[in-house]
Amino acid sequence: MRRYSPKDNVQKKPYYTDRYYVAPQVPKLDVESDEEFASDLAAIESKFTVSESYIQLDQLVVYIDIADNLGVLELLRDERAYTQLSELSAIDWLAKDGKFEIFYQLLSMSRRKRIRIKAYIDEAQPVKSVQSLWRSADWSEREMYDMFGIKLINHPFPKRILMPDDWEGFPLRKSYPLQGDEAASWYEVDKIFGKEHRETIGAELRDCAKVDRYDTERFSRLGFEVPKGADISGGEKRKKVQYQEDGGVFLIDRFDEEKTVIIRDKDR
Repeated sequence: MRRYSPKDNVQKKPYYTDRYYVAPQVPKLDVESDEEFASDLAAIESKFTVSESYIQLDQLVVYIDIADNLGVLELLRDERAYTQLSELSAIDWLAKDGKFEIFYQLLSMSRRKRIRIKAYIDEAQPVKSVQSLWRSADWSEREMYDMFGIKLINHPFPKRILMPDDWEGFPLRKSYPLQGDEAASWYEVDKIFGKEHRETIGAELRDCAKVDRYDTERFSRLGFEVPKGADISGGEKRKKVQYQEDGGVFLIDRFDEEKTVIIRDKDR
């Protein structure tokens, strides 16, 4: 007989599916468990407001008001020896909370400690640049603007860094289509040939995961390469895989697929 399970309050019981999976959280420890981190937090709280703090993965995480970002980071650099800015960027929580989460990852080489400063901002809220404290922030902040559309205050050159200046949209927002929108599909065609040639040339393929067996360069069909432009309507014969030029490489044996051995013993 199948074991009976109570059906009381079924709607209140947590459940997860592939669609609603919630990743397990790494444990958060109290800041007082580490004397040095507790001292860092006390230094911040003596001058600024802290909304939340904890230790996670051996580093201190502190949530502040974004208006205090420059002051908090300057304090940590000059008074707490966090002399290196490892990374800064944003996380898109617009669909969930209507906000971005900004983070600054700092490292103290002398103390061998890491601290992460975080803050929430509204979608259109600008952020003070910290490149005056760390030159490494210059390009990272430009990338944050380029990918998320977060505007910067007092940045010396607040322009896109990866995408063209006239690009529409911000590719790392969760609302941005994975294969790009209409502007992305036609961008290079419009710029190079003009919109009047769209029907002749066709939209750009921006699906990086797509493998096309009719690729004329044959890069996507390892072992089935044919000369460029060759007719493959009748199928291709498999060839031995070779990773060297036809003439080989001086003092290096030519790769032979049939003589390869797969080592499965990780301790070998």
